[in-house]
Amino acid sequence: MRLNSWKSLLATTGVILAIGLLLSAMAQPPHMQAVQAPVHELVLNLDPSQTKVHWNVDSTLHMVHGTFDLKSGSIHFDPATGHADGSIVVNAVSGQSGNSSRDQRMHKEILETSKFPDAIFRPTSIEGKVATSGPSDFKLHGVFSVHGAEHDLIATVHTEPSGDTWKGTARFDVPYIAWGIKDPSNFLLKVKPVVNVELELVGTSKASN
Repeated sequence: MRLNSWKSLLATTGVILAIGLLLSAMAQPPHMQAVQAPVHELVLNLDPSQTKVHWNVDSTLHMVHGTFDLKSGSIHFDPATGHADGSIVVNAVSGQSGNSSRDQRMHKEILETSKFPDAIFRPTSIEGKVATSGPSDFKLHGVFSVHGAEHDLIATVHTEPSGDTWKGTARFDVPYIAWGIKDPSNFLLKVKPVVNVELELVGTSKASN
C-alpha cells in the first residue's frame, strides 16, 4: 500500500508540474513578445488626378479664387531624424481664376509661365510627428521654386492615412511681391501682397522598416 501511495503522489506531482509549465509558456512576459520594428521611412505619393491646388488673393474689390493642376508629388519622411525629401510639382501654366482676361495677364505679365512653367516645392525636414496610422498634424519645411527663384517655405500639413491610402491638406502663404513677382495692382484695384494656397491631398502611402 505504501508503494502505491508514493506512485500516486509522484503522478499527481508530475501532472501539477506539467500544468504549471504549460501556463507559464502561455503567460509569456511582455518583454518576451515580438516588438514591431521601427519605421525607417514613410513615403506619401500624391495622385495628380485627385489632388487639388487652390489659391486665393484678396483685393479692394473682391477675393479672387483660382486653381492649379498638380503634375506629380512624392514626399519621403524619416520619423527618427525628421529628415524629409521628395518634390511636389505644380503646373503653373494650368493656373486659372475663371476670368480669361485676368488669367491671360497673370500668365503673361505676373507669373510669366512661358518662361517658368512649373512651381516646385522640395521638402527638407518635418517639425512634429508623422504617424503611420491615425491623423497627424505637422509642419513641413522646404524650398519653393517659383518664377525662377528659390525661397524658404513652411507648410502646415494634416494627414489621415487609411491602410495604403491617405488624404490630407497642406496650407502655406506666398508673399509674391516680396519674392520679386510683379504687383498686379493698378490705380483702381489694390491687390493684397500675399497669396493663400491650400492643397487637397490624396494618394498612397508606404512605410518601410
